[in-house]
Amino acid sequence: MSTVLQAKNRSGEKKISVRKLRREGNIPAVVYGSDVESTAIYVSEADFARTIKQVGRNGVISLDVDGKKWDVVLSDYQQDVIKNNIVHADFLAVDKSTKINADVNITLVGDASGVRDGGILQQPLFAVSITSTPGNIPPVLEIDITSMQVGDVLTVADLNAEGKFEINNDPDEVIASILPPTVEEEIDTGEQQDGGVPENEEGRETKPSEG
Repeated sequence: MSTVLQAKNRSGEKKISVRKLRREGNIPAVVYGSDVESTAIYVSEADFARTIKQVGRNGVISLDVDGKKWDVVLSDYQQDVIKNNIVHADFLAVDKSTKINADVNITLVGDASGVRDGGILQQPLFAVSITSTPGNIPPVLEIDITSMQVGDVLTVADLNAEGKFEINNDPDEVIASILPPTVEEEIDTGEQQDGGVPENEEGRETKPSEG
């Protein structure tokens, strides 16, 4: 049974201002889909956070808009980078038997051996696109980097794809690599240092020789 998230319609004549909604602890949102007319709604920020914590970023939610329910997934959201809170959410109405595309985050697990030896870990890819029915979308894809040595590379092909989903990315796309440690080289300017005056001679008063 899907987790229920209560929502209110914000369309029509008595359209509520977005700023007012946010001040009152709500998140402006929209629900849409192939069989659902795009509808402006809002949800409680606290209820939204609690729901996502329960079902995960890609979980199926039963969205109850003034008594009318749809099975939805969180297709997108906007976040205030300063306050770190959600300011808008998009819900996609889905058929649980129909495959959809979704982005799933990649999590690196473990401490790479190559990093302990001084190597530098790089992760150019943080999420992959998958195709699956809504109920089979994994919350996250983990990949173990513990045995990675300097010079090793992990690609999309190394991800565990045993679930009921297909990964759409190129199998050769790099997820993580261990670069060799950087070595600072001394720069030779080609200039010779002046021999100068010996330290014990500096500041010493000399007398002319007597003839």
